[in-house]
Amino acid sequence: MSTDDAIRKRILELVEENKTTITALCLNSNLTPSTVFDFMYGKIKYPKVITIKKLCAGANITLEQFFARDYFNSTEDVY
Repeated sequence: MSTDDAIRKRILELVEENKTTITALCLNSNLTPSTVFDFMYGKIKYPKVITIKKLCAGANITLEQFFARDYFNSTEDVY
């Protein structure tokens, strides 16, 4: 799994855990939905850290909690 796939997976987990939608999570995070949808649909490769931080605030978690998934430790990115 690539890092961008892992981030997408984690965003979808947050939506499921909070019983919400991506749009609602974005609005709760003071982000425009297009910011996240552009990433989710591959228009941009990686989101900015501030975007992830805002999503965390909207979901009431820390950055540490966001990345506290084993699949982030085994991403296979080629640079």
